[in-house]
Amino acid sequence: MIAIYILLIVLACIILWQILIRLVRRFAKFPAPAFIGSFLDSDLRRKLQPPGRIVADSGIKTGMQVLEVGCGSGAFTIAAARAVGTDGIVYALDIEEKMLKQLESKLARPDNSDIRNIEPVNRSAYELPFKDGSLDLVFTVTVFQEIPDKQRALNEMRRVLKPSGILAISEWLPDPDYPWKSTTRRQVERAGFKFEGFSGNLWSYTVRFTRA
Repeated sequence: MIAIYILLIVLACIILWQILIRLVRRFAKFPAPAFIGSFLDSDLRRKLQPPGRIVADSGIKTGMQVLEVGCGSGAFTIAAARAVGTDGIVYALDIEEKMLKQLESKLARPDNSDIRNIEPVNRSAYELPFKDGSLDLVFTVTVFQEIPDKQRALNEMRRVLKPSGILAISEWLPDPDYPWKSTTRRQVERAGFKFEGFSGNLWSYTVRFTRA
């Protein structure tokens, strides 16, 4: 009985925390602060949201020119870089310079010495420093809902994608900005993208679109 009581208390605290943080995020949109970078790239996060699965569900393949919008400390960047191989490249974009410093520190570790195809980019999603129609794929993971002007960002993503390019958006239920899949689809289609496919479940999903 004591164990059940403790479990109920923990569950209630989690629910209350989720309600509180979601109310805050409803009225205040801002990028993930650098001090949570260690959690975003932790072993626990990788178990709950495996980078390999996210990369596969996003459609990232060998030889692609890929942009990750909101890479943070690189929780999914390394997996994406290995997926595109030596003939591809991953542009890791984040508005927080301190997050990119954490990514660079991660790339400097011996276990990542083989990764030479990641290019950090300290820019906003509103001003992507790429030519029109130059990228094969753009992806975001638990980032899209943090962007205040989503349509402006989507217009930029659409601009830099090739005519057959893919936009992949992944969301994760514990994230305070988590939206329903139907919400994500509606927001992206409004910017001129065409729904291509869906992977995952309620807990963690990826929605793919093509540049219509």
